[in-house]
This record gives sequence, C-alpha cells and structure tokens, in this order.
Amino acid sequence: MSDGTTMVRVTDLHRSYGSGATAVHALRGVSFEVARGELVALKGRSGSGKTTLLNLVGGLDTPDRGRIVVDGTDLATLDEDGLLALRRDRIGFVFQSFGLIPVLTAAENVGVPLRLRKTDPRAREERVALLLSLVGLADHAEQRPGELSGGQQQRVAVARALANRPALLIADEPTGQLDAETGLRVMELLRAVVRSEGLTALVATHDSQLLDLADRVLELHDGVVAEPVEPAPR
Repeated sequence: MSDGTTMVRVTDLHRSYGSGATAVHALRGVSFEVARGELVALKGRSGSGKTTLLNLVGGLDTPDRGRIVVDGTDLATLDEDGLLALRRDRIGFVFQSFGLIPVLTAAENVGVPLRLRKTDPRAREERVALLLSLVGLADHAEQRPGELSGGQQQRVAVARALANRPALLIADEPTGQLDAETGLRVMELLRAVVRSEGLTALVATHDSQLLDLADRVLELHDGVVAEPVEPAPR
C-alpha cells in the first residue's frame, strides 16, 4: 500500500510488562497495515494481545520497540500534548464498558467531545442530532444511560466516538456485554458508519458471526499475527 492509501501501519511492534522470568510478552513483533476505509477485525483469545495492540495504535500506551504510523503521523514523534491531540481529533474509541457519564443525557454524552473542542453550540447540536439519528436513537436524546438498554448505550458510545469526525475508529470488544442478536446489530451499525462517515475501523472481537462483517480479519496468537484470515463472502 502507498502512504496515501494506508491509515495504520504497524512495524515490528513489541510490548512487555514486568521484567525477568515473570515478564509478560504481550506483543512479539507484530506488523500489519490497514487501508483507508477498511473495517479490520482483530481476532484472538483472551490474553492474545488484542487490547494491548489497540491501546498502542490509539496512543494510549507506548511500545518497547517498533513503529506505529496513524493517518501519516509517526506516534513516536509526538509528545504527550501531541498524543492527546491525536486522540481528540483523529481517533474515536468505543469500549466494551460503554463509558457513558450517568448524569448526562444521551445527547449530552455524544456532545462531550465537541464541548472539549469548544465547538460552536449550534454546530454541536446539529452534529449530535445527526449522529443520534445515524445510530437510530433520535427519539432517545433526552434519556440518561440508566434509562437505556445495553445495546442503546453502546450505540450512544458509537455516536460519541464519531462526534469529532475521526479518521480512525478503534473498538475493543464493543459487543462483549451484549447478547448475540444485539451485538450483531451493533456490529452492523459499525459497518454502516464506516461507509457513511468514510472512516477506517479496527475492531477487536471474539464473535465469529461478527467477523463476517469485516473487510479483513487479523488473528493474534500469543502476541504474534497469524496468517491473514479472509471473512466469508457477504
């Protein structure tokens, strides 16, 4: 892939925790690329290094060795302020635990990233309304997380991750707390927003049904990327 078509490039990535005989080698020389506009699923058993890899690509952690380039920027060249700006402006995160603020309504939760960027209130309200409509929750804008189902909360989390129009969406087991049917709907939503918002997505999941919705599947085994796995035809 040329630089113009590559959103994520990871080269010889290593990450260990601890030292000596008790050290845990989470990643052992991981290399891969993700094209712009691609939805790539990251597959692997618990402890295979999926979350570590996502945290490194998202600038939430630092590798021991290796290189990560996101949207043309080498993460090693960024200081803490630069990493913060990258996460705020170019990367959206969706986590298994939803991470919504309980006292805020769905609309207010989606608007938090826009408030942090001091977006004009009218533009903020328009963007929030558009996103809630996109995830099918326009009629639930004034409800708080405790008044929403798990699937609805995760859809709010997806809308919030899209608020600042990120180039890259990172989702770590986004359906892990949901039943199979609801999880499939959330994954179908992620597939739809990748297309409608023109972004790239890297999604960790263990659900074989959900893997079929990805453009490509990467499998991690003990911190190493296995041979690429192609999803079943849709």
